[in-house]
Amino acid sequence: MTYLELSEDSGSAHKYYEVIVSGTDVSISYGRIGVPGQTKVSSFATAEKAQAAAQKKIDEKLRKGYAPAVRGVRQRRAVTHRPTVSRASTARRAPVLWRFASGSAAFGIFVDQERCWVGNQRGDVYKVTHDGSVVGQFRLPDGVKCIVADDFWIYAGADDGRVYDLSGKVPRVAYEIAEDVDIYWLDIYDGVLGVSDVAGRITAIDHEDEFQWERKSNGSSGWMVRCDGDAVYHGHSGGVARYDAGDGTPVWQRGIPGSVLFGWQEERSVYAGTSADRVVRLAKSDGRIEATYHCDDTIYSCATAPGGRYVFAGDSSSSVYCFDEDGTRLWKLGTGCGSALSMQYLDERLYIVTGQGTLACIDATEQAILAAQSGTVPEPVDVKAAAGLVAVEPTLVLETATHSDEGITVECFTEGDRLRVRVLSPGYDQGWNVQFPKGIREAGARYLVEGIRTATSGGFYRAYGEIRRLR
Repeated sequence: MTYLELSEDSGSAHKYYEVIVSGTDVSISYGRIGVPGQTKVSSFATAEKAQAAAQKKIDEKLRKGYAPAVRGVRQRRAVTHRPTVSRASTARRAPVLWRFASGSAAFGIFVDQERCWVGNQRGDVYKVTHDGSVVGQFRLPDGVKCIVADDFWIYAGADDGRVYDLSGKVPRVAYEIAEDVDIYWLDIYDGVLGVSDVAGRITAIDHEDEFQWERKSNGSSGWMVRCDGDAVYHGHSGGVARYDAGDGTPVWQRGIPGSVLFGWQEERSVYAGTSADRVVRLAKSDGRIEATYHCDDTIYSCATAPGGRYVFAGDSSSSVYCFDEDGTRLWKLGTGCGSALSMQYLDERLYIVTGQGTLACIDATEQAILAAQSGTVPEPVDVKAAAGLVAVEPTLVLETATHSDEGITVECFTEGDRLRVRVLSPGYDQGWNVQFPKGIREAGARYLVEGIRTATSGGFYRAYGEIRRLR
């Protein structure tokens, strides 16, 4: 048995590689340190050929910087699972149309016009239609912190420190967070990722998975980060702060009652749900408090209708609230399936994910709410995943497809101190850069990357095949 590790000071690599030879079989395991990885077993004609194949793999890893190590000396990144207490609601039941039990406590939710996404602490991510049909499942190596969208890309941040691109048929690693960062929450805008952590730090990472800037707040436990084109908004135990998106320059800092446990944003305002039983709306421009939405218990999540016309909140007593924009409480109802740890509103429906692992769709129309307040609610449909549904796991195998004899032409060029790639073939926006997913850059497309690195200034490199992802 040979056990190797590669752990860089920058935190960009924190992985292991183990080779075990048993007679004519060679077993190779690899992954992030402290996290169960993938294992492949190959059989050979003789024990000598098995030994030679194993040594070849070991030598390759040593040349790439791996070194012999003792398993267990280096630990996996620290992971904090959010402590949540969920009591039963005393309010009347909300009009839940359907509910789906994902199997584990869920924080991740994203809803668009096509489908609903839910990600849980077991690492499962499900795609569910708006009428309550499960149409897909991904299985990530570790628990899902949150699910966010950037244009038409969907990303899931996981406890293993990776951010997975879920936009294709197979999850791809898009970002890897430094090993010393205990991630609490993530958000993304135009390819720039904002990361808040246990220490109250906020970090920005660009679309090429390169560190941009980091700032330490005056608090800890950063459960809120929201990004837009101008700024990153960070909420923690000491309040809410705004930083310039480009270089992290502090713009304003605002203390508010309680610790921030969740955040939301609209075009001109950010919303912070707090341990002081309220949601606070702050102006993005200067941080002034614009409105306060008072609830009856600790706020775990919040969301708004477009433009902030309505404000929703979920508390630790399994209740959900709706407020008018000015702070007037319109209603409070019980979920019947636990406290909402994340939520989103779309087309008069409120979607929540709970500590019980349930994704629930609540009818938020005026008629349904009035009926619920009088004690009349529909019988919720319990959604089940099809028995034959296959959970798709991340892979580094490069997908290929036949395009044409001409292929796609890309150009290597320098921009400042960076080498970039853009498409020259007709039909593509010439202002877009090509971004190869991180795992593909490191594995399947290494031939292309090496060609790019050695290209002369102004030179061209012709690559044939499908380019899966363009920016």
